[in-house]
Amino acid sequence: MSREIILNAIKQNQPELKPLPADVDFYYEQIDAAEKFKQVLEFIGGKLHTADSLADVKQQLETAFPQAERWITAMPEFAQYATLIQPADPHTLENVDVAIIKGHFGVAENGAVWVTEDLLGARALPFITQHLVILLNKNSIVPLMQQAYQLIGDGDHGYAAFIAGPSKTADIEQSLVIGAHGPRSLTVFLINDLA
Repeated sequence: MSREIILNAIKQNQPELKPLPADVDFYYEQIDAAEKFKQVLEFIGGKLHTADSLADVKQQLETAFPQAERWITAMPEFAQYATLIQPADPHTLENVDVAIIKGHFGVAENGAVWVTEDLLGARALPFITQHLVILLNKNSIVPLMQQAYQLIGDGDHGYAAFIAGPSKTADIEQSLVIGAHGPRSLTVFLINDLA
């Protein structure tokens, strides 16, 4: 058969177009989303703290990471506590001990946090640091991924990711290794009125 015959056969054999089904809202038991998020995050190796203010976060972080020397943030409101990232050169992210970023929302069922490039400063930041800290508004946790994708909608992001727990792999001689391909720890702070 010639190429033209094959392409014409494909064009003539198109399925009938049908509209997409309406969104299905999955049933879920009413839960305390923040408590479930905490349980799952801790189960996958992360830590969760609550805080009333950014100053409270800083105080808790100094206790949690007393040896940390290089602190980087993508949050202008946190720049008094850490160096504000300049995204022009990712090589400036070398030797980052603690990176502090903001998340859009968390997902209770899997302990994941949705972040987009506009909150990161540099795409590599959450993966190159030794310890990743994500700040979330306490009221921004949804129960299921279904609701997470509804929040995301048709958002057009150059880069975005769900981040859950510290980096881990068991590919290295079938032993669990934490921090092999990314941060050694993930700490999430739920803040009462984080804008």
